[in-house]
Amino acid sequence: MSDYLPPWAPRDGLRITGVRPIVTAPDVTLVVVRVETNEPGLYGLGCATFTQRFEAVAAAVEHLAPLVVGRHPGDIEDITRMVHLSGYWRNGPVLNNALSGLDMALWDILGKRLGVPVYELLGGRVRGAVPLYTHASGATIDETIAQARSLVDAGYRHIRLQTGGPGLGTYGAPGTPGGYPRAPYPDGWDVQRYLAVTPELFARARAELGAEVSLLHDVHSRLTPKQAIALCRALEPYRLFFVEDPVAPEHYDRLPEVRAASPVPIAAGEQLGSVAEAARLVTSGGVDLLRLHVSAVGGLTPARKLTALCELTGTQTAWHGPADVSPIGQAANLALDMTTSAFGIQEGHAYPDVVHEIFPGTPRARDGYVEPPHAPGWGIDIDEEQAAKHPPKRYGHERWATRVRRPDGAIESP
Repeated sequence: MSDYLPPWAPRDGLRITGVRPIVTAPDVTLVVVRVETNEPGLYGLGCATFTQRFEAVAAAVEHLAPLVVGRHPGDIEDITRMVHLSGYWRNGPVLNNALSGLDMALWDILGKRLGVPVYELLGGRVRGAVPLYTHASGATIDETIAQARSLVDAGYRHIRLQTGGPGLGTYGAPGTPGGYPRAPYPDGWDVQRYLAVTPELFARARAELGAEVSLLHDVHSRLTPKQAIALCRALEPYRLFFVEDPVAPEHYDRLPEVRAASPVPIAAGEQLGSVAEAARLVTSGGVDLLRLHVSAVGGLTPARKLTALCELTGTQTAWHGPADVSPIGQAANLALDMTTSAFGIQEGHAYPDVVHEIFPGTPRARDGYVEPPHAPGWGIDIDEEQAAKHPPKRYGHERWATRVRRPDGAIESP
């Protein structure tokens, strides 16, 4: 018997025969894990996307493959726990994304074996479709409001607003080079200007978009706790659905303080790489909405447990779901969204046509809602021939992140 096999006999002859990463960059760099079995035509796909360190994740996937070849794919809980513990030093986005790709692929195989979508394996629907929020941005407040109005006309009722400004460090909206010509770093981002302009953006938005549109905003981890409280209080009249990531993850121990003083709901967690850290964020009272990059905590298996914790504590979910989540990762988000009373909102992303070509079955939003695929498993496949036409490039994120600085030249959280 292999050192990696469990001390029990599988109930049938189905076995894992291979595990490998697939890396493609049709929009941004995506990492997918494919798990093969000895049953002809039966394989699973999982999301392992960590765009900024894709090569490290792919190498980790190749390393863990021998641990699971020969295992029965139905032993999801034992396999994922064994892989999690096997490195001794555990957690972090590289290892957890590799584990996530494996974990999600095993759930895909289970759904295909039983002929049902994954959401039915989690208990079935509690809603007909999933409402989404989407992003409106512009170089100016006028441009941001105009884009938001077009999204309202398209049926969206939850819209995240970001606007640009001087310098190149603006998040989620275009900046202007040389915004601070007399400063040591003319392309810098100024926190005081940000704190002044952001309430103006939402005053205009509320006045022009009306009371029925839910408005959201992403700080992107750039404020001190006191600055975060000041911003949230300034935004109180505009009744935001949430403010996202007001402080950096290094200061999440201060989030209960921020949340207690904030009249606006707080969403946070996308940079966490540990289930335990995410659980503490909930149980400490640090968030109103738990916002995880599901693959960064290890996949569907841990995320469904965190979802149950949210149900028990009155916390809501708002999973990370932009371009750097693959369609398979988004399907996992939707399976969780469809099956829990803790659902708050889902971040949406309109994948370009090339992504739909590579990942047949990728769902499309309609009128601000989306349904998960209803085919067995995730209901999404991958065309590897098409995927290979879009090789990844290194350091795309770093080219931007290393230039996000204050006008005095100090590096800032991107």
